[in-house]
Amino acid sequence: MGVPPISDATLPIQAAEPARLSEDALAVAIGLGVFALALMSLFGADALGWVATTTVWTDPTVALTTASKAYADLDGLGALVLTYLALTAVLSAAAYALGDDVRTFAIRFTVVFAIAYGAWFLGSWAYLAAVTPADQAKFGVSWSLKLTNEGGYIVALIAGLVIANVFPTFAEWMKSAIRPELYIKIAIVILGAFIAVTMAGKLTLASSLMLRGLAAIVEAYLIYWPVVYLIARKGFGFSREWSAPLASGVSICGVAAAIATGGAIRARPQVPVLVSSLVVVFAVVEVLILPVIAQTFMSHEPLVAAAWMGLAVKTDGAAVAAGGITQSLIQAKAAAEGIDYQPGWMLSVTATVKVFIDVFIGVWAFILAYIWTNHVNPRPGAPKAKLAEIWERFPKFILGFVATFLIALALALGTDAGTSGKLATAIGEANIWRVIFFVLTFFSIGVLSDFRRLWQDGLGKLAAVYLVSLFGFVIWVGFVISWLFFAGIKPPLAS
Repeated sequence: MGVPPISDATLPIQAAEPARLSEDALAVAIGLGVFALALMSLFGADALGWVATTTVWTDPTVALTTASKAYADLDGLGALVLTYLALTAVLSAAAYALGDDVRTFAIRFTVVFAIAYGAWFLGSWAYLAAVTPADQAKFGVSWSLKLTNEGGYIVALIAGLVIANVFPTFAEWMKSAIRPELYIKIAIVILGAFIAVTMAGKLTLASSLMLRGLAAIVEAYLIYWPVVYLIARKGFGFSREWSAPLASGVSICGVAAAIATGGAIRARPQVPVLVSSLVVVFAVVEVLILPVIAQTFMSHEPLVAAAWMGLAVKTDGAAVAAGGITQSLIQAKAAAEGIDYQPGWMLSVTATVKVFIDVFIGVWAFILAYIWTNHVNPRPGAPKAKLAEIWERFPKFILGFVATFLIALALALGTDAGTSGKLATAIGEANIWRVIFFVLTFFSIGVLSDFRRLWQDGLGKLAAVYLVSLFGFVIWVGFVISWLFFAGIKPPLAS
């Protein structure tokens, strides 16, 4: 095939007792548990308001706070300790269900949590996170990298990379608490509710742009995916096991799609993890570059620019961050020309496009599971798989995502304005847990990425596929599709 597939030695596979439950089942249970606790706010019981969150800061002593003012008596440090204890208890139970040693996991997770949360804290520093000129003025900073407080993901990734490549013995010691697949699956289940509330809050826009948003599905799944797959297979000689998750990671929705595809085709655990690490690195580059390009060349087509962010930038966090930065840059340029766009519309287009892509991750994983079961990797003597076998390969955590999305959307659309406000607040508290799990995921990906070993085993070739596909094809086709469906449509003027 020209380039050999990456070896099993690329990333270590954790040894453990036989699992009592699957990661998918645990992810759904934990994600739905967080969602259910959040919904208790609708009945007057704020069950998650004590969780610690980090706001953008210049004074570190006031950065930590509780999610809800109802717990204002609990200071930021106390909320952080309580968050750590709750998370450790839940994940230690998950470690037991997965066959791990609970005491070992709890000790090492303590270190993982401290570093990962510290990365989120540092990523919320105003010099990294302040986006708009107004934000910079508010915090008294003259410049910023404009990463939003999701810059903590980048800091967490870098911290993990430093540990993996400078302190490999320490990285090896932490391995039992490094579970990126479990953490991201839990986050995705919670994410379903957050996307639903966001979509419901912009229902008029979402409805009017629905057909245009559906174009994202055709573009991402039927155009991007096969082209990237062929580039990986024919151009670089990668095996099907690597080409499919790579195609999903580049063309669909980054980390979530790579993991869903890896589960659907029963790829080795290190395959989606390694692809995810590339997705994160390239998403950072896109967030820093594409909004500037959008402001320079598309300031008079703001919704084209917004849709382009949703189609071109991989991972939900990076896409929404890019949409927010693009909105700020274009609105500032428009204001200088005397045009005052109503805020929120550009970001809503980015989020709406991303919603359609996210919802269909599960459908695409099911299609790939069917193809792999029947044609690519059938069981000996059974070339045509049964429906039960296809279901066995289907990534169940996607069902958790769909469940939280549908329930939250039904609640948002079926309640009055007051209850909808309570729902948005409740899901906002749940979303803090989603952010924490994202930070844990990014840190874990970094710890598992020993570049000396990865380069020996083919990381450079994977990066080449990503580079050629993303910057040579994906972002430009995404721009054409965005132009075809959104050109000429402008946000309403503020008045």
